Amino acid sequence: MGTPCHFALFELSPCFRLDLDQLSSRYRDLAWTVHPDRFADAPERERRQALERAAQLNEAYHILRTPSRRARYLLSLDGYEMPLEVTVQDPEFLLQQMQLREELEELQEEGDSAGIIPFKRRLKAAQAALEDEFDACWSDSTQRERAERLVRRMQFLDKLGSEVRQLEERLDD
Repeated sequence: MGTPCHFALFELSPCFRLDLDQLSSRYRDLAWTVHPDRFADAPERERRQALERAAQLNEAYHILRTPSRRARYLLSLDGYEMPLEVTVQDPEFLLQQMQLREELEELQEEGDSAGIIPFKRRLKAAQAALEDEFDACWSDSTQRERAERLVRRMQFLDKLGSEVRQLEERLDD
């Protein structure tokens, strides 16, 4: 038996825009029903199945709650698997990446914790714009290349966001 669609696990239609509160609520409800501790006294086979269902549920939840991972997953539902690491053939975006990285390095060198706040705001705005653009094109097979380019951009901004959080933690210490 194949792996059920992540959206189906949560009784959701495949779409990019999700109600994350609803997703979290359904996750908590489902996690309770498949939690391995509930099967502690069950036969080995049932315990193993519960563990597998819990792992599957966790994976589906983590993919669906993260916009870039959800976008990538949506594209994969049509049978297309994007390579994990692909050089972005997008000069405009490459230039933007370099500028953002340089700005983040300056914030780090200067220890400018106050400067991180407007940087994060701009980063969140850029992420929201990419998400809007992806939402508008992902289901149109004629725009597959554009959708893939947007996913790569989202993944870059996710990584940059993670680096910003790490910098904040270092500056707070």
